[in-house]
Amino acid sequence: MKLTVSISEDETKVLRKRADKNYLTLIEQIEDIIRRSCISSQRASKLKQIKIDDKLVAIFSRERRGRKPLKKKTKKKK
Repeated sequence: MKLTVSISEDETKVLRKRADKNYLTLIEQIEDIIRRSCISSQRASKLKQIKIDDKLVAIFSRERRGRKPLKKKTKKKK
């Protein structure tokens, strides 16, 4: 499948720098970005959304996801 995308010079510079950093060509970098976007959108659709009745609570609330923070070890006093 072919797809034509118009990108400004500034965006091209940023993408080219990112591609060089990842040892990819510009086209490979763009393909990688699109592939990762598709994968993440599939994951997002699988996650359950919390249904909240109050619109304000829904706007200002967020779900706690991801890795839990590590607990710091306390030193024992002698």
